[in-house]
Amino acid sequence: MSGLNRILAGKLAIVTGAGSGIGRSTCQILSREGATVIATDKNLAAAEETIKHFTPPSAGDLDHSFVFMDVAEAQSINKALQQILKKYKRPPTIVVNSGGIARDNKLLDMSELEFDSVINVNLKGTYLVMQATAKAMVDAKVSHGCIINISSMLGKIGTSGRINYTGSKAGVIGITKAAASELGQYNIRVNAVLPGLTDTPIIAHVPQGIKDLVIRQTPLQRIGKPEEIGEVIAFLCSERSSFVTGASIEVSGGFGM
Repeated sequence: MSGLNRILAGKLAIVTGAGSGIGRSTCQILSREGATVIATDKNLAAAEETIKHFTPPSAGDLDHSFVFMDVAEAQSINKALQQILKKYKRPPTIVVNSGGIARDNKLLDMSELEFDSVINVNLKGTYLVMQATAKAMVDAKVSHGCIINISSMLGKIGTSGRINYTGSKAGVIGITKAAASELGQYNIRVNAVLPGLTDTPIIAHVPQGIKDLVIRQTPLQRIGKPEEIGEVIAFLCSERSSFVTGASIEVSGGFGM
């Protein structure tokens, strides 16, 4: 694919949760579309594995890289961002908040730790990364910025046994809209993507009976692929979606309509 056809040529992108699943697929697609990608994860070896076979960045850009980041810790985020600024001499203008965890339990049995751990990563982590990267973009007076937050269809419809996850992903939708309202004046767009059931490690522990039930309730009658989510993310990061902000885009095969 030539540089002229790459919709993200010359862009610098940071992706959290890049070691697997939607994060890994998104990194691969962003690189294919010409972006220089910084893969971040708590599992540094997994982040390194993600970038091994990337499409080379556009001429004149530095190579892809991987950086440790714990999205639940502001100090870790700031340290990673300083490393990025030192290496690339500019902030990322594409930010994909893909880091997330699940700790399933029923409401009556869920511990405070199970609730807090999911909120801290999925919701607080998204907020902290948005805040740090948006500040860097504003300080650098970037001409265009884009933040994509990964929510979930469960944040829209809820489900039994995942009150912490559902709450965190509903919160992501809310903070996406609030951030879009605040950051539009700086030409930074903020959108959320709501995947349905997708073939990632986070659903490995979901009973097959539950998966089958969701598939039956999905008009396209199957589980989604991580790359199908990544393709939508790439579109939202490009100038092809230049008038889209504050949106919640469902990529669910029709589940939850």
